[in-house]
Amino acid sequence: MTTTVPAVRPTNPNFSSGPCSKRPGWSLEALSDAALGRSHRSKLGKAKLRESIDLTREVLEVPATHRIAIVPGSDTGAVEMAMWSLLGPRGVEVLAWESFGSIWVTDAVKQLKLPDTVARVADFGKLPDLASVDFEKDVIFTWNGTTAGVRVPDADWIPADRGGLTICDATSAAFAMELDYSKLDVVTFSWQKIMGGEAAHGVLIMGPRAIERLESHTPSWPLPKLFRMTKGGKLDEALFEGDTINTPSMLAVEDYLDALKWGKSIGGLKALIARATRNATALGDYVESSSWLDFLAEDRETRTNTGVCLKIVDPAVTSLPHAAQAAFAKSIVDMLESRGVAYDFGSYRDAPPGLRIWCGATVETSDVLALTEWLDWAYAEARAGLAQAA
Repeated sequence: MTTTVPAVRPTNPNFSSGPCSKRPGWSLEALSDAALGRSHRSKLGKAKLRESIDLTREVLEVPATHRIAIVPGSDTGAVEMAMWSLLGPRGVEVLAWESFGSIWVTDAVKQLKLPDTVARVADFGKLPDLASVDFEKDVIFTWNGTTAGVRVPDADWIPADRGGLTICDATSAAFAMELDYSKLDVVTFSWQKIMGGEAAHGVLIMGPRAIERLESHTPSWPLPKLFRMTKGGKLDEALFEGDTINTPSMLAVEDYLDALKWGKSIGGLKALIARATRNATALGDYVESSSWLDFLAEDRETRTNTGVCLKIVDPAVTSLPHAAQAAFAKSIVDMLESRGVAYDFGSYRDAPPGLRIWCGATVETSDVLALTEWLDWAYAEARAGLAQAA
């Protein structure tokens, strides 16, 4: 293991899994056309909100059958709008294999207190048994586990003739993975995740089956204003045309527009997926040859190409108490952050101790490759310190 300080630094040291790195070449000048000081209900404000919806459809290749809305509360708000508005008529299955899936379990079981609810929970690094899911019930799942680096391999496990709805939290999958909208009745994401937009807002995509449920079902619990998507029992069409429920940040909207235009300019969804896959492959090649790191995702087919989660497998570290393992991983992160080499790449607080390195499309492969050399250097330094302490 090298003790020589690497000569090349990542040009962009931002490897956070959310908010994610800005697109290559981004600067504040990109936001100079923002509708600042203007009402979001002005002609200009509405036009920008509508443009962001239209570009989302174009870049993500969302079919005309599905409606798109900008909603409050990031991806969390979008998922909870769907759950609070749509659930109740059928039983529910919630799939969880990381922290955010566990939140949806809590919402269904402890907050909504839905009586016929099954939680299919797997440990970090694994998926639940997808073949056993009952699609006569409404099914809630994350396409990509942001805190575990584990994703569903495809949508083949979801039947076309399902009885219930599928509600898919796709916040670290949208713009980086192929989503089969014919199998997804609700899709949510936050633009701060994949595209590096400024945070606070979520995107809610609803298919015909979800809209039918929305218009035919009245929840037995009260709905706060932020969750209401109907008027007089019918879909509030204005919401899906940019007439947001509450006041959005027009600066954040402009930033999202900039990210969408960049994504379109490089070739759209296929190019965005290719960039993320190339980054994840570069990191994966490094991990495969590493003596001290491995993927948290156990199955190669379920490894993400965005927030790649890694665990330390050096026996000298894994034999330590959990708190000491976490401290060792944190020391690596702190070392590189203090040198301005890489920021925000520690594992999520609820995940096993390790690293989480964002490989989405806004990251350059050259920066991923540069980071790997620094990881080996920081590990060698931390390992030397561990040996000294012993």
